[in-house]
Amino acid sequence: MNKVLSSEELMKYIHEMNRENSVMQFSIPGKGQFTLVLQEEENQSIEEDVIKNPQLEMMFKESEEQYKKGLGMTTSELLKSLTEKDFI
Repeated sequence: MNKVLSSEELMKYIHEMNRENSVMQFSIPGKGQFTLVLQEEENQSIEEDVIKNPQLEMMFKESEEQYKKGLGMTTSELLKSLTEKDFI
């Protein structure tokens, strides 16, 4: 377990984290022990999601057709239509 004595030292450890080195346990005197886990953010496009899940493409197309027919609803309209009974 690493002992961290300054914010600069902690930032150095964080900077060195990657997919293979994604968990770091350390202690800060007077504070306690910590476990830091790097969770990489995937920057995946909608197109990539659709390729992975063909049903998603079908949902997008159906949604677009309904929107063109005027069957859509704005977020504001949806929120106005909800009552307390919808959450029980």
